[in-house]
Amino acid sequence: MVRLLRPFTRAVTYTRWLHLFIALVWPAMWLFVEDKWTYPAAACVVLAFAGLIPAMRVVEGFQARLLLTGHRTDGDSTDIVVAPSATWADRGRLVVWLETRVLLGGLVSKLTVQLLLEAIDLVVVARGGTQDGDAFLRLPGHHWWYALLSPLPLVLLAAVVVGGGELITRIARRLLGPSPAERLAALEERTEQLLERNRIARELHDSIGHALTVAVVQAGAARAAGDPAFTDRALVAIEETGRAALEDLERVLGVLRETGRPVSSRPTLADADRLLQSARASGAKVDAEVTGPVDTVPGPVSREGYRILQEALTNVLRHAGAVPVRVRIDVADGRLGLETRNPLTAAIPGPGRGSGLRGIRERAALLGGEAWTGPDAGDWQVRVELPLH
Repeated sequence: MVRLLRPFTRAVTYTRWLHLFIALVWPAMWLFVEDKWTYPAAACVVLAFAGLIPAMRVVEGFQARLLLTGHRTDGDSTDIVVAPSATWADRGRLVVWLETRVLLGGLVSKLTVQLLLEAIDLVVVARGGTQDGDAFLRLPGHHWWYALLSPLPLVLLAAVVVGGGELITRIARRLLGPSPAERLAALEERTEQLLERNRIARELHDSIGHALTVAVVQAGAARAAGDPAFTDRALVAIEETGRAALEDLERVLGVLRETGRPVSSRPTLADADRLLQSARASGAKVDAEVTGPVDTVPGPVSREGYRILQEALTNVLRHAGAVPVRVRIDVADGRLGLETRNPLTAAIPGPGRGSGLRGIRERAALLGGEAWTGPDAGDWQVRVELPLH
């Protein structure tokens, strides 16, 4: 019993009922001008032409989403589209929707009025009154027990209200729902959002991970050295690294807050000296060699190259500590080459382990390049080649 009454506790049940009545407002007005059914028929013809107007889909989608599903037009629901018709198939479905809405609205409206009259007639006839001339059923005689039957039309009316609302909602999702092209566009947009989230996650991992690694290494070295001068230098290095990390964090959060914000402010290989100085301040002996016009590397490649180099140096400091590191940056023959090498230690990350090395390979793959990580001739090597175009 509770389940049967539950639909009547939901506002959408009554807004669907209202939606069916709204469909008949202007066709019914023609009947007041002259009582001829040719006017509603002409209204159906006008609706067919109205369905060919692209903006009509916005109006119908707005009403359907608001009254049939209870969602705002700026909500996340994609069952019903609020957008102009883009193809003739969209226009055709809209024409069918308009005609169906009028016909179903007329049927539900007629049943609503008629069933209410039937319930009233049962009570009137039971009390000896005269039955309405438009009643469905002619009641013979006047019997008191007719009044006991008066709830039956109301029960049927409740079924019509709930069933009609559910039916028009299903039809709306079918005829006003997204087309295959719109579904594909939504899927592509969702894919772009996921790729952007992954990129931001990599940015945070590389930037904040590098800063924390440098800070930990510096703090550990200062504690072990027991030299006030070295401790002062370590604190300065930690402070500078922390400031740089805060700048990177603010930059990434800015991308999250402003989706249209340009990415040109992100660091590039032209800022690689900052990474090298940070590694040297942590105690690592960095031997860097840069060949070729690094400043001519395209922006996307240069930005990703910076992050790859940052993660490679972070990997050295995290797993090997303050060891000699050879860094090679080479721009030639339409390709960018990045390589870091450091002596092998006991704590070596295995192939494919750790999100840092995986992130390096993912960045290289997205740009059409290749990455190699692992032991090589007694060293741990990270080597990446990226095409410039």
